[in-house]
Amino acid sequence: MRLLLVEDDDHVAAALSAVLARHGFTVTHARSGAEALQALLPDAGAPFGVVLLDLGLPDQDGFEVCGRIRKLTTTPVIMVTARADVRSRIHGLNLGADDYVVKPYDTGELLARIHAVFRRTVPGEKAEADPAAGPAADALRLGPVLIELPTRRVTVDGVTVSLTRKEFDLLALLAQRPGVVFRREQIISEVWRTSWEGTGRTLEVHIASLRSKLRMPALIETVRGVGYRLVEPAA
Repeated sequence: MRLLLVEDDDHVAAALSAVLARHGFTVTHARSGAEALQALLPDAGAPFGVVLLDLGLPDQDGFEVCGRIRKLTTTPVIMVTARADVRSRIHGLNLGADDYVVKPYDTGELLARIHAVFRRTVPGEKAEADPAAGPAADALRLGPVLIELPTRRVTVDGVTVSLTRKEFDLLALLAQRPGVVFRREQIISEVWRTSWEGTGRTLEVHIASLRSKLRMPALIETVRGVGYRLVEPAA
């Protein structure tokens, strides 16, 4: 897999690149947001499988870079940062990041997350679907929420809601069986394709982000000690 590492610290980048290379990755190192965006241009070569994006860049804020990356490509983005607060995590996911890793991190954790976001992904594919397209035949309707599975489009009262890949997968999973409680382990297995326990925190952040984006905090109910269920809105 080709991987774009966006990191301004050469020592950190060199050490991480060596580890990634030992695990079969071909790493391209970008030291700034501008270099990262240049490397991701359509004519820059073969697409990357994953982008590891540090937020503390010298020329641009990493959040801004993430937003610009998402306009160029759907290549999965993992933010790597020392900012551990939930607000920063949610902000990053809202901008299109697929995952968020807090420094200092375990190398095994990072590798697990890279493989998790890469699964079921087509690197480099353009992100935008045709906004004029009508509802797909295979769709889930939950009150004002319409989930079009083939086009991966979600609307609330006819207004399109922009979701990341994992946010859509999570919502679609819960929406297929409204009222049924999905265990945390089951959700992690089906959406992230991993049994790694550390993904639980990422699940919580994605749930919070979905509630915020859909502006329906009661749509997804937390069942304490078990998991989550989707509560179908009253007619």
